[in-house]
Amino acid sequence: MHPILFDFRRLGLYLLGWSVLAILVVDQLATSGELGWSLGIALGVPLTILYAFICLSSWYVCRLSPLRLRSVESLLTIHIAGGVLASGLWILVARAAVGALAGLHLVTISREQLMRAAGLLFGLGMVFYLLMAAMHYVLLASEASRQAEERAVKAQVLTRDAELRALKAQVNPHFLFNSLHSISALTTLDPEKAREMCILLGDFLRRTLGLGEKTLIPLDEEFALVEGFLRIEKVRFGSRLAFETKMQSGVLEGMVPPLILQPLVENAIVHGISGLPEGGWIRLSAERSSGELKVVLENRFDNETPPMPRHGVGLANVRRRLETRYGSRADIRVDREGDRFRVSLTLPFEVDGT
Repeated sequence: MHPILFDFRRLGLYLLGWSVLAILVVDQLATSGELGWSLGIALGVPLTILYAFICLSSWYVCRLSPLRLRSVESLLTIHIAGGVLASGLWILVARAAVGALAGLHLVTISREQLMRAAGLLFGLGMVFYLLMAAMHYVLLASEASRQAEERAVKAQVLTRDAELRALKAQVNPHFLFNSLHSISALTTLDPEKAREMCILLGDFLRRTLGLGEKTLIPLDEEFALVEGFLRIEKVRFGSRLAFETKMQSGVLEGMVPPLILQPLVENAIVHGISGLPEGGWIRLSAERSSGELKVVLENRFDNETPPMPRHGVGLANVRRRLETRYGSRADIRVDREGDRFRVSLTLPFEVDGT
């Protein structure tokens, strides 16, 4: 369907533009056609509005004859032929209207006046038709540009979503590998702990099954996943692993990407707690400030060990997911101070439904 016909705003603007052309038609019929102002107005206004709708047919001609697929000569031939047909139809309607008025003895018009009026209408009709064809080509180009932009945005969104799914999919297999390795070691040293760890691992994986299609979850739910992960690690480390949290009031309703903290906690254990014979602590805090959510993870580590690789799987995964989801609106910062290792995440504070 023609894009102007189902859009009342566009149709109104289109007819408004043609009302200006109606003034030109009336003037030409009244003066050059010598029909007088009364007859010029009586014929010119309705005939121009009618021709406005006749010229909409050039939209379909333009669609069937795109600029990129036709030569200039071919386009001119097609649209001149279309203009001749449209103008001829316009003249036939005008003659019928004059004949009807004359039959009712409302007007008197000579053959010469009729011929001059027909010539004027034909010339104006050709010009108007070609102008509308040019306008339709502009509309088609604008529509093609908009559709191309929509496709590009859609492709970008699909690419981003695919990348997020791929990055999120790295979390569970990586964690699962480490957990199964720990369970394998415990089966010979402490079968009861290995059994407990298997149960906790199954519960953790069951809770993460529903996260596959979610892009954001409440921070409260993310903390619950972290606690489930730490219960698994607690089986292996016992009293050597301590966990502390500090949450600002109202911050837990903030939305975060699912499993965004688990790789960081895993790093804290692998590169921190596991290297301390006496054990250590992990502290997780969150606060809201100026429309941003800041989550800080700290842990003890042996400061005599070499620095943790900056392109490890855990940190790289988190950094990439934040960049993909938020772009420059999110940030991750890593600091080492004495025997403390700190990872700070800053991202927009969002709540469910916003």
